[in-house]
Amino acid sequence: MQLGLINSAWAQAGRETAWGIAKTRELGFDSIDIFADPLDIDVKERRLIKRECDRHGLPIVSLACVAVGLVDFNPSVQRFSVERVKAYLDLAYEYEARNVLLVLGEYIWNQEVIPPAEQWQTAVRNCRILADYAARLNVQIALELEPFPLSLVNNVDTMARFLDDVNHPALQANIDVSHLCLSKVAPEELRRLKGRAIHVHISDCDGKRHGDLPPGRGVVDFAPYLREIKALGIDGAVSIELEYSPQPDQIEAWVAEAYRETDRLMIEAGLRSATSKK
Repeated sequence: MQLGLINSAWAQAGRETAWGIAKTRELGFDSIDIFADPLDIDVKERRLIKRECDRHGLPIVSLACVAVGLVDFNPSVQRFSVERVKAYLDLAYEYEARNVLLVLGEYIWNQEVIPPAEQWQTAVRNCRILADYAARLNVQIALELEPFPLSLVNNVDTMARFLDDVNHPALQANIDVSHLCLSKVAPEELRRLKGRAIHVHISDCDGKRHGDLPPGRGVVDFAPYLREIKALGIDGAVSIELEYSPQPDQIEAWVAEAYRETDRLMIEAGLRSATSKK
């Protein structure tokens, strides 16, 4: 599998887009995931991202999209959110990316006002619309498993059930190793996602709170998860997700450390060979 980086690591540290893309390649990454809202960036930034990725030989694998409005109870918010995700899918097509990484929302009002089943069906209905649209573009949607108690999809059970209910080949699973640890999901449970997972995120955490640390700085036991991921035979990328470095001025060292540790873990798990590195 390729070893990639989500470029939000650079952006959150205040680094310029082109610099971050160049540094990603310099550090040895095979690919890159882009965190950029197509409704917020202008045409110059839009073109710069693809131009710089092409110039540095970094294929864009995934675009990260947080779309909590897909499960909002207001139809107008849902309609806007569907159109916004379609804009991400258009951008993924333009960038020749494989997928849009989609983060769904949470149950609101502690599941006490709107029946949870109704909010679930709202998500299923809107994701089926988006999967149809993605299929027409030959792009896929990778659904994120979030480790929070009220997230619609927060463990392998809910992921499998959601994929079953949408029942569309363009909607598949993303596997986030840190989130699995936080949700107390055993590595063996990933076997239920055989043939249904297309993308992987990796980071570390303290086992209690969402953290997105470089591997080795937390408590995640990566080896069992990576062995199960290898057995899934995913044809894609393992992308490092780093958020809000405590020392933004040291972000280059932070990312370099994450690269070294993840590269080592992937080689040990047989997901990547030492000779495959560029």
